[in-house]
Amino acid sequence: MEVRDLHAWPPGPEEAEAIQDRLRPMLELDVPGPARPRTVAGLDVSYAGDGGGTGTRLAAAVVVLDGTSLEVLEESVAVGTAAFPYVPGLFAFRELPTLLNALHDLKTVPDLLVCDGFGVAHPRRFGLACHLGVLTGLPTIGVGKTAFVGAYERPGRRRGDASPLTDGGEIVGRVLRTRDDVKPVFVSVGHRTDLDTACRNVLGLTPEYRLPETTRRADRLSRDALAG
Repeated sequence: MEVRDLHAWPPGPEEAEAIQDRLRPMLELDVPGPARPRTVAGLDVSYAGDGGGTGTRLAAAVVVLDGTSLEVLEESVAVGTAAFPYVPGLFAFRELPTLLNALHDLKTVPDLLVCDGFGVAHPRRFGLACHLGVLTGLPTIGVGKTAFVGAYERPGRRRGDASPLTDGGEIVGRVLRTRDDVKPVFVSVGHRTDLDTACRNVLGLTPEYRLPETTRRADRLSRDALAG
């Protein structure tokens, strides 16, 4: 699939923040998302060792699932190294070069991308899901295991219960319970979808486990690539 080449890879944090600021106005955040996506792609990255520092070996995986049956339709994986240091809020610059290599090799153009990370629930409202959405032009959401920014009240105990994730008086995501009495996940919009639709899609991707099947399968594929 095609990915737009909108910027060079920055040498340091100042340049990376400038790229986020320049691309943020390109986000489409007030449009309806795909209510019944035919194909959904999960993206995840695994690191060798503790994952810190530059030069760390990593594997980026993309797994495309049927939006109804959740059967795997296509897989793509790329192995590379982290060329950007670990800086909170700039994590995308460590992962995107290798993720984009994996996306380039896909024959399927998914209706929805699901990232293991964040969209507008980010200090500059431009997390990994936003960045991927702008570069691909596809509807994109982020599903985080823990909160990165914002405050929230604990949602109810049942699957589907949710509460707003707020930062600076702004709703930046939703804390969503995907399993009864299991820790919630943190859903935020990346590009070309709305939060209600994003949460409905996350529930559709979690028939058995806390994390979406997209994330679980991409995580397994990336770990296998590092081990092999």
